Amino acid sequence: MSERTTPNLFQLIGYCCNRRLPDSMLDWVRNDLTGPGATRRVMVRVLVPAVLILIPFWFVPTDFVTRASMTIPILIPFIYFSHALNKIWRKHMLRVHGLDPHLIDKIQREKDADKHRSYIERFGPRPD
Repeated sequence: MSERTTPNLFQLIGYCCNRRLPDSMLDWVRNDLTGPGATRRVMVRVLVPAVLILIPFWFVPTDFVTRASMTIPILIPFIYFSHALNKIWRKHMLRVHGLDPHLIDKIQREKDADKHRSYIERFGPRPD
C-alpha cells in the first residue's frame, strides 16, 4: 500500500494547528504554501476559527447594528493580522516541514525577472 500524498481531515486540522505532516506529503505542503492561492488559503484558515467563535453572538436577541458592533471589531484584526503575517506564517510552516523558506518569494521573483533583467541591461548589475 502506498503512502498518502494528501492529508485527510484530521491531518489537515493538525496541519492548520502547526503540526508537521509526513514526508510523503511534502509536495502537497510545498504547493499549499507557495502555489497559486496560498495567501488566500492561509487567510481562510485563520478566519474559519474566528468566525466559528463569533457565530453565537449573532443569536443574541438584539438588532443588527448591535450584533455587528459585537463581532466586526473582533473580526477586523483577524483579517488584518492574517494578511500582515501571512508570509511569516508560511515561511514558518515551510521550516517546520524542513523545506526552504525562500520558496515563498519564488513566484514573485519569477514575475519580476524581466524587470530585474531590464534594470541590469540598462544600469548594470547592482552593487553588493
